[in-house]
Amino acid sequence: MGPFSVDLNGRVALVTGAGAGVGRAVALVLAASGAAVCVCDVNPDHADQVTETIQAAGGRALAWTADVSNRFQVGAMIEAVREQWGALHILINATTVIKPAPLLTLDEYDWRRMIEIDLTGVFFCTQLAARVMSAEGGGVIVNVVRLSGEGSAAYTSAQNGVIGFTRETARGLAVEGVRINTVAYDHTLDPTAAAPVVAFLCSQAAAFMAGQTLTVDGGRG
Repeated sequence: MGPFSVDLNGRVALVTGAGAGVGRAVALVLAASGAAVCVCDVNPDHADQVTETIQAAGGRALAWTADVSNRFQVGAMIEAVREQWGALHILINATTVIKPAPLLTLDEYDWRRMIEIDLTGVFFCTQLAARVMSAEGGGVIVNVVRLSGEGSAAYTSAQNGVIGFTRETARGLAVEGVRINTVAYDHTLDPTAAAPVVAFLCSQAAAFMAGQTLTVDGGRG
């Protein structure tokens, strides 16, 4: 039996935080699996580079710059994806902002920034994408978080918030035909280690999985 593969031909995916790290790895895997991918990153150069890599390999990609903590920018991005390809089937929330700091010296600005981007951004993207998906026959959402907060109470709070958000919203979204799950990965591993797991959750092989958190840590946990 050959290696596990995913067929996402005809699917349209939006990946946030896709300019680098695990988001980039996920965008490349989804594109290689046949999906058209909107590569979203706050850094336009990074988004362009990943998009060009996908296109050079024969895939379909669209670069988009957006701050996921801004609801209006998220809405504009989703509409741009629909205008480009006519639908949105997959959302991967992989944007991560982390700034380690001891609690006693943690700056309020950094706390708010990490919560707004790492947690509120997931809420904005999920809510707006799920509205589109529910109206168009369903879809898949995967939230990607790190296993370690690297000494950041703010990031760890956001990360656990995402896991709880996924679990809490899964039943209601399932009624709308939308599956939502989380992948928690060890960032010290190669970023590509988590990407196939994300692709699996996007596939029909995971059609009955919702509200789950899959851990990718190489047995280190």
